[in-house]
Amino acid sequence: MLAGPRLALSWLTVVPIDGPREIDRGHGRAAISATPLVGLLLGAVSALLLWLIGIASLPSLLAGLLTVSALALLTRGMHIDGLADTADGLGCYGPPERAREVMQSGGAGPFGVAAVSLVLAIQAVGFGELAADGSWWSIVLAVSVGRVSVVLACRRGIPPAGTTGFGALVADTQSAVPVAAWTVLAVVAAAGTVDGRWWQGPAVVVFALAAVVLAVRHCARRFGGISGDVLGAAIEVTTAIAVVGLLIGR
Repeated sequence: MLAGPRLALSWLTVVPIDGPREIDRGHGRAAISATPLVGLLLGAVSALLLWLIGIASLPSLLAGLLTVSALALLTRGMHIDGLADTADGLGCYGPPERAREVMQSGGAGPFGVAAVSLVLAIQAVGFGELAADGSWWSIVLAVSVGRVSVVLACRRGIPPAGTTGFGALVADTQSAVPVAAWTVLAVVAAAGTVDGRWWQGPAVVVFALAAVVLAVRHCARRFGGISGDVLGAAIEVTTAIAVVGLLIGR
């Protein structure tokens, strides 16, 4: 039962945990199903870090920037790289093969730089404001929902963009059960995150996940399937949307 969470932790963080020597799609399915648990851990670390920075009386924007930087270090910057590559792929002309070539080029183009700058800026400002408001559970929720989006992105019917790579291991592996279970859990967990408006948190979760489902579907059409880059982009964009939504009206 711990194989999936262990592999997810090994894949998605710098935690030195050894996974199976040979990994197949069965392992990939189990790891993706456990990805929201990694999000919960990273969210808790983010909230704790923001709390400690608050004790030091540092500005909220600096606190947010430090937290986003810490998340990047804890995840090896993989999701940020995926966001940049996905933005560059979507911004280029040509058939899916050309888009995938751009994504695999190893550099960041103007679309990638702009996307990363905007998304990380939103996260940094948002995390800082949520911490200043004492909304610790909202911080945990935003980071966790970002990882729930990966389960939805890997749902059945969304093919991988190729026969090799991370996408080939995890795309099209998630049945309706984990997709529905994690979505419902995220919606329920969001209730009450905004004082006086119990419905706002669930509405934000539904909107963020729905937006990313549509975005992933577009990426699958544009690239001929999804890859690890698309999953990284889904995490970062979903987190940013959730942060903004949870700040509305505060």
